[in-house]
Amino acid sequence: MQEKILILDFGSQYTQLIARRVRELNVYCEIHPFNNPPVIDESIKGVILSGSPFSVRDEKAPIPNLLEIKGKLPLLGVCYGAQHLAHCFGGEVMASNKREYGRANLTSVDNSNELLKGISLNSQVWMSHGDTIEKMPSNFKVIASTSDVENAAFVIEGETSFGIQFHPEVYHTTEGSILLKNFIVDICGCHQNWTPDAFVETTVAELKEKLGDESVILALSGGVDSTVAAMLLHKAIGKNLYCIFVDNGLLRKNEFSDVLKKYETLGLNVVGVDAKEKFISALAGVSDPETKRKIIGNGFIEVFDEESHKIENAKWLGQGTIYPDVIESISVTGGPSQTIKSHHNVGGLPDFMKLKVVEPLKLLFKDEVRRVGRSMGLEDKFISRHPFPGPGLGIRILGDITAEKVRILQEVDHIFISGLVEDGLYDEVWQAGVMLLPVQSVGVMGDERTYESVVALRAVGSTDGMTADWSHLPYEFLAKISNKIINGVKGVNRVVYDISSKPPATIEWE
Repeated sequence: MQEKILILDFGSQYTQLIARRVRELNVYCEIHPFNNPPVIDESIKGVILSGSPFSVRDEKAPIPNLLEIKGKLPLLGVCYGAQHLAHCFGGEVMASNKREYGRANLTSVDNSNELLKGISLNSQVWMSHGDTIEKMPSNFKVIASTSDVENAAFVIEGETSFGIQFHPEVYHTTEGSILLKNFIVDICGCHQNWTPDAFVETTVAELKEKLGDESVILALSGGVDSTVAAMLLHKAIGKNLYCIFVDNGLLRKNEFSDVLKKYETLGLNVVGVDAKEKFISALAGVSDPETKRKIIGNGFIEVFDEESHKIENAKWLGQGTIYPDVIESISVTGGPSQTIKSHHNVGGLPDFMKLKVVEPLKLLFKDEVRRVGRSMGLEDKFISRHPFPGPGLGIRILGDITAEKVRILQEVDHIFISGLVEDGLYDEVWQAGVMLLPVQSVGVMGDERTYESVVALRAVGSTDGMTADWSHLPYEFLAKISNKIINGVKGVNRVVYDISSKPPATIEWE
């Protein structure tokens, strides 16, 4: 039985980051909504309570049932989690006179406590709360303070239950990884054995048992996620895996033929389906982003349903869904955080489609997917490819979609991506693309006045797409690319560069 850390989610923007930090310690963890936890069994070695956008003083504040957890398993409350423990067990949480957001320093640290072993005096921590624990319950002992927050960390005497009013998972808490390791490895007693190799071995065995002799149709895209998912399924069921790569008319320039050629080296059974006209026709006149996503998603389902009837014993649809897809679509497995957008490759299938869904990667972050791919021997040309959205250029053309707009965007995108490769910048960027804006701009070319389209270049650095910062590409490079686009692509006379970070912006514009 795989040992794990359970993270109860109260809707914090940092919950997923806690999970990533735990996994960086080679310890498996799962996020569950506070109001729908799994059965507490011997596989769960400890529990972390996340932060929350709520206050414990709110009438509708989330309240977990800790009956099977507190005092029985190691417990760490983070920010809201800490305030909940104090509030519900005899303490007092009040609105802080001085709201503390951002950097702070620990002015006292009890290094004799096992949670804070190795934490330095004046260590920088990251605060993000408007409430504070004003009065501690009688059996709560303070183990760390800042100049503004006396009860920055505590232990419940007689238990391995702790609370901290700062966020150890964020980069700005400089010794947060030490604190988390103290809790997860030393206090919870987790063995750091959840590695990419272990994931491959376990997942392949589970897939063999789950799928048996039944066939799987895999929605192959050419990206990292679907490629790694394909290799896991191939290891499990071999010739019973049928990979389908659909040209929806919204791919990058020459991508359909390039991807099919690239996969010849992997020994996978890959079939290409040209469905350009089907998708472009269905999208005619549609401008709403969510409607476009749904049309594209439904189009894929119809294509795969048609292909499934050609394959004997096809019972499953395989997808390269990863954790951020799930998080951004259903708000962290049903917790109280808000839905950002829908993904066409997340969720169930319509009744008419008689396939069940198998998603080998749905609990992995992007960086974990890449490590799993490398552990299976995949070449860098598969692993280092930038993420590309499932709906493709359909959500990079703002407004309605036409064949001519697709042509323009494909040409511009090709110049941008090829330029990144040629100038040695591609691997320095996590994701790059171009947006075709629904804006006509006045320009002058020669002696003629033009009124043509505006395109926005977008390049970001990230680890898994949950947060991202805009890439500081050299001015000389941007000037060269802008010149090539305006001179080489008819229909475009203005190029801009997006310098927004996520949050508050998203990576895609739609």
